[in-house]
Amino acid sequence: MKLSRKHQATLAAIFAEPVQAGIVWRDIEALFVACGADVTEGQGSRVRVALNGARAVFHRPHPQKETDKGAVKSVRRFLLEAEIRP
Repeated sequence: MKLSRKHQATLAAIFAEPVQAGIVWRDIEALFVACGADVTEGQGSRVRVALNGARAVFHRPHPQKETDKGAVKSVRRFLLEAEIRP
């Protein structure tokens, strides 16, 4: 899997310690797609993601566009389950 610099930066931000808040959700979704994930719209602000046998449902942040620390932790857990690491 070959990721662009932008996707690599997003992946590094997701796995940074301490956990960062403020990662733009659109960048996280773009990373999912770049990794080969199947991203589908759910009801309301839900987004279903399937990648390498791992499945998760996330909520798009609103009205802001940045994620909070809890969402970043959930994304990190999902990526580890899907065997995606920086």
